[in-house]
Amino acid sequence: MNIGDAFLDSIRARFQMYRELAEKTFEQLDDDDFYYRPDPASNNIAILIQHMAGNLRSRFTNFLNSDGEKPWRNRDQEFEDQHLDRSQLMHLWQEGWSCLFDALDNLREQDLIKHVTIRDEPLTVIDALHRQLAHHAYHVGQIVYLGKVLKKNRWKTLSIPRKNSPSP
Repeated sequence: MNIGDAFLDSIRARFQMYRELAEKTFEQLDDDDFYYRPDPASNNIAILIQHMAGNLRSRFTNFLNSDGEKPWRNRDQEFEDQHLDRSQLMHLWQEGWSCLFDALDNLREQDLIKHVTIRDEPLTVIDALHRQLAHHAYHVGQIVYLGKVLKKNRWKTLSIPRKNSPSP
């Protein structure tokens, strides 16, 4: 295995890990929970799904050949409650992630040093992937935190439970 393939395997695994954290949160939520906002200025989980899906579709449609901010994307609308039901939200979610993984599956080692643009900013493919991973880790953290707040003592932890760490 070459370094490029190792990098692509690693980044794919990290994206998949964050996707699964969010999906394990969704499994614990009631339908109404997707629309809980701690305050009017905060995003709810439905809005985070809309935004993440829109972002993934925009960034990874024609990834190597067009700016990652597509003219058809309406970013502001992603942050408005569209009153989608759970199945519609999950459909958006799957569309976004499919777009990402399809793009990753088509990348080769030699593509990693190519340049792409996001909002007219040139980035190497490696940098663009790191940027996207950080962006989605940030929003998945928000989703998990909102899930914990909503479920309180009914929350099923997604990592090592407290006081369960292995001894050195």
